[in-house]
Amino acid sequence: MSLEDAAVRELAALSGRAVPLLRDWVRECPRLGAARALLLLATGGGLSDQVLREELVVAYQDAQAADARSASLVYGVFLYTHRQFRLTADHLVTHFARWPGDEVASLLLDAFHACGDADYRAHGDALVERHSALAGTDSWPWTGRLAWTRAEQGRAEEALDLAGRALALFPRAGLAAHARAHAEQELGTGPASTAFLDGWLAVDPQAVQFKHLNWHAALQSLACGDFADARRRADEVLGRADVGMRSATNWRLLLAGQEPAGRCDLDHVRDLLAGPGGTAEVFHTFNLALALAVESATEDLEALARRAAGDERPDYREVLAPVVRALAHVTAGRSQAAVDLLTRLGGQVERIGGVRVEREIVQDTLARALIDTGDRARAAALLHGRVTTRRHHTYEDLVLTPRATPAGTPGPERRAAVPAR
Repeated sequence: MSLEDAAVRELAALSGRAVPLLRDWVRECPRLGAARALLLLATGGGLSDQVLREELVVAYQDAQAADARSASLVYGVFLYTHRQFRLTADHLVTHFARWPGDEVASLLLDAFHACGDADYRAHGDALVERHSALAGTDSWPWTGRLAWTRAEQGRAEEALDLAGRALALFPRAGLAAHARAHAEQELGTGPASTAFLDGWLAVDPQAVQFKHLNWHAALQSLACGDFADARRRADEVLGRADVGMRSATNWRLLLAGQEPAGRCDLDHVRDLLAGPGGTAEVFHTFNLALALAVESATEDLEALARRAAGDERPDYREVLAPVVRALAHVTAGRSQAAVDLLTRLGGQVERIGGVRVEREIVQDTLARALIDTGDRARAAALLHGRVTTRRHHTYEDLVLTPRATPAGTPGPERRAAVPAR
């Protein structure tokens, strides 16, 4: 296998070996625009916008001198790494029309979901289905991509089957492993899922998804009632920078009446919100709001809700603002007010971004608030689908369990903020 093939394969697999191989490829072919662009796709998160732009402009110029496909690929990487997701999606439609089934370009397909637009998401799903069929069942990248699509569509059994096929073709297929984690979350497989994830990650502790898949394992531990394991993963794997995953784990623990893992540093969360990236993306801001909720920082949540309500972006104003205000109500013990806000939102919650399992936490919060207002029938109906289809659902059972004395924070008595380790 050539260095190029190895580097592209490991990048598609989300492997910890990808970046070293990409660096080797760029050293061997310094004027190959596609190689440099793929390295920037993998490492661009650590660069400033200015440096990223300058590097990709040079890569695009080099790619233009090579061939049209390379130039098109580099332009797509440029748009994607600058978070121009609608433009990326539009460009990919044109790219795949010229180069059907391009496995390297499939790395950018998350742009369709990142748009936060249902029509774009549906178009992206259709594109995945079409080009997966064109690539054939022997293409593990496209089979894994289709598995991911089916998982997001809630077609868990199909996703599980497709993920299994992709992993059989290439056991280190990272997107397929991630799709399997999502499908098994929908099915509530509990220890079977954590065993797979631990075994898969043990082979490559530097895998791009190491922390995220540990978070999925924590959710499976929550599902089957192993709260100590969920807390252990949050404490040992998720550090200071992982505010979103840590807070999403802790808020679920609190909703289920359990002791949370080590808290985030509240001042750190405030600094993140005040920084330029704090409200750059709606789902990121929502995760920071969860961190405030874990700390029962009601005043901070109310201030953030006012800020979101005054934002010119519709998703912030129409969806994030009421969700954050509902979290403030929950932390202050105003459960009925939270119920009213979240009930009115309904399916609009999808506009908050993220994926199905990440958005479930809003539904969980509504169910807990309904329980605290004494409306167990509505809460049970809200989670009925999960309880009846998931083999392990201890978490949902506890969310639906009335507390003797409903408190402001949905769980144990609030502690002082402890910096994440």
